Amino acid sequence: MVQVMVQTMVDVMMPAKAVKSRSAGMSSAAAHSRRTFLKATATAGGGLLLQAVLPPFARIATADDAAAVSGGEVAALNAYIRIAPDGIVTIMSKNPEIGQGIKTMLPMVIAEELDVAWENVRIEQAPLDAAKYGQQFAGGSRATPFNYDPLRRVGAAGRQMLVAAAAQSWNVAPADCSTATGVVYHRESGRSLGYGALAAKAASIPVPDLGKVALKDPKTFKIIGQPIPGVDNAKVVSGQPLFGIDVTLPGMLHAVFHKCPVFGGKVRSANIDTLKALPGIHDAFIVRASEANAGGDPQGLSDGVAIVAKSWWAASRAREKLKVTWDEGPTAAQSSENFAQRAAELAKGAAASYLRRDGDVAQSLNDAAHVVEAAYSYPFLAHISLEPQNCTAHVLDGKVVFWAPTQLPGPGAKLVAATLGVAESDITVNMTRMGGGFGRRLRNDFMVEAAWISRKVGAPVKLVWTREDDIQHDFYRPAGFHFLKGGLDNAGKLVALRNHFVTFGRGGKLADSAAMDANEFPAGLVAHLEYGQSVMELGVPTGPLRAPRSNALGFVFQSFLDELAHQAGADPLDFRLALLGEPKVLTNSSGKPDPLSDFDTGRMRNVLRRVGEISRWSERHTLPARTAKGVAFYFSHFGYFAEVVQATVPPSGDIKLDHVWVVGDVGSQIINPSSAENQVQGAALDGLGSALGQAITIERGRVAQSNFDSVKPLRIDHAPPVDVEFLITDNPPTGLGEPALPPVVPALCNAIFAATGKRIRSLPIDVDVLKV
Repeated sequence: MVQVMVQTMVDVMMPAKAVKSRSAGMSSAAAHSRRTFLKATATAGGGLLLQAVLPPFARIATADDAAAVSGGEVAALNAYIRIAPDGIVTIMSKNPEIGQGIKTMLPMVIAEELDVAWENVRIEQAPLDAAKYGQQFAGGSRATPFNYDPLRRVGAAGRQMLVAAAAQSWNVAPADCSTATGVVYHRESGRSLGYGALAAKAASIPVPDLGKVALKDPKTFKIIGQPIPGVDNAKVVSGQPLFGIDVTLPGMLHAVFHKCPVFGGKVRSANIDTLKALPGIHDAFIVRASEANAGGDPQGLSDGVAIVAKSWWAASRAREKLKVTWDEGPTAAQSSENFAQRAAELAKGAAASYLRRDGDVAQSLNDAAHVVEAAYSYPFLAHISLEPQNCTAHVLDGKVVFWAPTQLPGPGAKLVAATLGVAESDITVNMTRMGGGFGRRLRNDFMVEAAWISRKVGAPVKLVWTREDDIQHDFYRPAGFHFLKGGLDNAGKLVALRNHFVTFGRGGKLADSAAMDANEFPAGLVAHLEYGQSVMELGVPTGPLRAPRSNALGFVFQSFLDELAHQAGADPLDFRLALLGEPKVLTNSSGKPDPLSDFDTGRMRNVLRRVGEISRWSERHTLPARTAKGVAFYFSHFGYFAEVVQATVPPSGDIKLDHVWVVGDVGSQIINPSSAENQVQGAALDGLGSALGQAITIERGRVAQSNFDSVKPLRIDHAPPVDVEFLITDNPPTGLGEPALPPVVPALCNAIFAATGKRIRSLPIDVDVLKV
């Protein structure tokens, strides 16, 4: 069960100035812009419509995504609330729902400050409409930090207008009125009016300045902080249509799209006429990227064969008879084995470039009392979202209508507009719920494919990928290689660290999500530190996967720290605390102080200490033979998380996951504890599954794996209990869908070492090496 621990200022060990600057940083960055204001209008039925003009978001999930979703400096309407005469409040959920709970969580924030009863709130999924809702996307755990304060102010402004309307009706001062669960009260006279009765009058009230509205004292919250079930839960468990794969339209055809198994390959010929003669087939044709994607954008149209039928089953069966001759192209020469060999060769020489060089690493390593050297690697990973990629599109008379499970609907519309040569204003995107995605649906190749096929056949088309398509045509978490060397002094203190990172690039640029930040921990805490980088050319498409970059880098650095602690003869938890040192704030790599992305060692010390307490770390020596605990921490996506994993490794080498303890600091407020616990537990289990049974290997430019028998999600009967606790601190609230994942992988690997004496330096974990 999720627990919430409130820490005092002394416990947090943050200087008063630091705390003050963090609180001020959120408010100035979020709500107090001169471009923030409210618009109110009356509805035809006598209700109230509130639209908030809010500043655009300042940060996006990845650098690549920033350009894709940037709306410039123009403010946009992005909070849409209707109060009906019967008191029912409808709140539009503007962002895509991918399972992160945003469709419930953000309306909770508005409803709390509006002061309505949750049972009187209705939530509708908004379509893509940048003019009305501003930026609409899901990714990067950004929903809370970018929306919490602004949406509180939207709700508070609505409440203020309703109070003003009631006060006018009664000819009393607004200060003499109060609200509760959708009713305005004048206690002195005993009068009251429901919001529905006041809605029309409130529409004529001058709208307040959002930067000056009075917000509730969090101690009085009735909705925020309560474990509220997801608004779609009943529909999900009863199988009602919500997801993209559920969409059905009159006259709809079904399509499959067969692409070259080698990335970037092109069609030479295919037995199209044979396919067209098969029962139930409406059409079959070759798609050529040269017609609409001459630049070779990995998200854009690829060469392949489209098969369109009256049913998906008919299209799929016809695909079994498809025979294609491919020009596989240059990527056919690439393989995971060759990448590993090339990385080892590069590691023998100097790095091609340097991300960071502090002090004199060579001299410090030469003078060190102990030197630890290790090579770490991790594989490409597929997203394996439960719902495979799919999209329904209808292209008619130059207009396109989509029903799409996409995390980035706006960039998806832009991509389709460029591909089809239509105006972006002629594209409508209806956002469906997504059956997982974890970053995969930030890429919109499936939208382009569906639109191209629909235009070709002149009918609405639902394109559904097979599981094999999904695994073999992903935007993969990049593989990577790290060659590390660390030096310890006689007291066991880390005095020098070198990492030669061998990663991937394409056309002179780093591959998507294949970078490492110059401030990667423990940068700034080790006097002599060097991060070098060399790049290998890659033809395999890559992209963000849950906790991009951090999901791999956490494994490397937190595992190597464990090696250093062992060499120093130190307790792994104490070694980390000593490395963090006295509480301080390390500025992010931009060099510009930022209350969200700067690293606060004091906050990390607190979650690390607390996870040691709840996991009974000090009692780990009493565990049975070949059972042990491992610890790790990581800071990513503004969240501070420390985790302990207990695992048992019997002589067979099979790993039994006994228990996971997670402590996180994501600021001053957990909006929906139910969703928060779900996100953290899911992230931890997701990470464990990837470490135990998931890898994508490239052979002759193609993916060797094809289904869940070779890329294995964590099974229910293997999932351990995951205890979650949040430390409530005086910091702006942030997201938590991603930052709980990175620490769990190294914590597991460190537990395995403690249980067996065998160090895991390559993923996924090979149980054969653990056999006795």
